Amino acid sequence: MKIATVRTPEGTRAARLDEDGYVLLDAPDAGTLLEREDWADAAASAKGAPLSLDATALAPVVPRPGKIFCVGLNYRKHILEMGRDLPEHPTLFAKFADALIGPADDIRLAPESSAVDWEAELTVVIGRTVRRASEPDAEAAIAGFTVMNDVTMRDWQFRTKEWLQGKTFEGTTPLGPVLVTPDELPGGVRPALDLTCRVNGEVMQQADTSELVFDPVQLIRYASTVITLRPGDVIATGTPGGVGHARKPPRYLADRDVVITEIEGIGRLENTARTA
Repeated sequence: MKIATVRTPEGTRAARLDEDGYVLLDAPDAGTLLEREDWADAAASAKGAPLSLDATALAPVVPRPGKIFCVGLNYRKHILEMGRDLPEHPTLFAKFADALIGPADDIRLAPESSAVDWEAELTVVIGRTVRRASEPDAEAAIAGFTVMNDVTMRDWQFRTKEWLQGKTFEGTTPLGPVLVTPDELPGGVRPALDLTCRVNGEVMQQADTSELVFDPVQLIRYASTVITLRPGDVIATGTPGGVGHARKPPRYLADRDVVITEIEGIGRLENTARTA
């Protein structure tokens, strides 16, 4: 099943994506839908005339997550290109919901940064409350997967040893287009999917999500040791090699650059960088 959050004249609504369009659901967005214990049954059984919508009608699939965890340095190739050792534990940092944009919205290039970079990421959406999750609990807590581009202001990220200030600039981070339940993906809760990021048509990143050092189940177990994970929370699992900062010379986003982030079986984000 595929779940989206769509924009309507009356506000956002959760919707199920079928082959012939979007069926509106009885919830204002996908995050609110996931708070229902019976969310999967409710979404699957909903009736209505499918709507044909283009990508501009899509909001971030979870517009206001209670928590946005991100994972740094979780693909072997990316770790090596950044000159670091393989980690013993996940590197966690956070974003705030104000950073999120829809799958076709513009990426805001803040005038304060001259080093805006791309980071394509498989992202887990939580569908069940968990704390100190066992492996079966962590597997059951996965509502599905979506796509994020963790757009990063590298000059701000590396001002200090803490990354958050470069990771959560407002209006920079596309999330969507849909949440796809694990049963529809090869590998299930540990999906093996082709991930790519293109800038102006040129492939910058390409990897298989099975190459993660810490897989989605491990990440949920780890993060839920720190804090309770709740429905609608998201965990971006990290980015592979090919980021602009690691290129020689470095390459960053400029006004009107088009960034396409795609994960097989889930969908694509297509965002244009615009000077704020």
